Amino acid sequence: MSFDEEKAFPMTAADFGIIRELAYQHTGIVLPERKRHMVYSRLSRRLRLLRLANFEEYCLKLQNDPLELAPFINALTTNLTSFFRERHHFNFLETELAPYWQQRKQRRLRVWSAACSSGEEPYSIAMTLAEHFPAASGWDLKILATDLDTNVLARAEAGVYPQAGLEAIPKRLHHYLQGAAEEFSISCQIKKLLFFKQLNLLEPWPMQGPFDAIFCRNVLIYFDQNTKQKIVAGFRKLLADDGVLFIGHSESLTNISREFETVAQTTYRLRHQNSILPRQFDASGRKESY
Repeated sequence: MSFDEEKAFPMTAADFGIIRELAYQHTGIVLPERKRHMVYSRLSRRLRLLRLANFEEYCLKLQNDPLELAPFINALTTNLTSFFRERHHFNFLETELAPYWQQRKQRRLRVWSAACSSGEEPYSIAMTLAEHFPAASGWDLKILATDLDTNVLARAEAGVYPQAGLEAIPKRLHHYLQGAAEEFSISCQIKKLLFFKQLNLLEPWPMQGPFDAIFCRNVLIYFDQNTKQKIVAGFRKLLADDGVLFIGHSESLTNISREFETVAQTTYRLRHQNSILPRQFDASGRKESY
């Protein structure tokens, strides 16, 4: 039995080709043939909702109805996340960057979570930094949280999560949470540090920076080489001279940019700078013995 015969909504090679082209055009995401089943699964919900008979009809709607592009993008965007995911980044943020930043005379910190999904990442950043940079001590800490998917952004702004997510948050930070029987919420003290905004990384960025840290984790893997290079070049322009870029566990800047060097696991800084970070740490992020 063929792929189409197995499914309630026939999807021809031509239909998948149109979807691939629109996805790349509007998001930069590359959809190889092996992603066809995933695409079917995610978009078939739209066909049911719109009461369409097949993907040919849906492709026509995409081409003729600009309002369908947002649900289309939201359906295809991957939003796997959790609190303190890839914990080594938060350990580095707290034990190495926080003491370094605290030496500053200017008490201004800006962090960008460039693919914030439903908010777990930027809230994890905020809880980590709020412990060390309280407003009461004159610190101006702000975190920009952006994502392509408007649905997950709405959930992020609400800041309400299932109780199961509590296990990933260190207990010493639980005072930033408000609990309930089946869910918990992020406190206003943390929420006020964040600004959420819908942003397509392929379109012009309105921010001027500079950012002291940029988190763009498990996003670059979905783009082709040219798009990766453009995005990382954009990060370089917005990153402070001693800023740090965090990327995902399966990602690397090798063959993407020569302007960055590794200071810890999937953690980068601008190559030409002479801050304490390269001298104090080897490429694995461990303190050097000398």
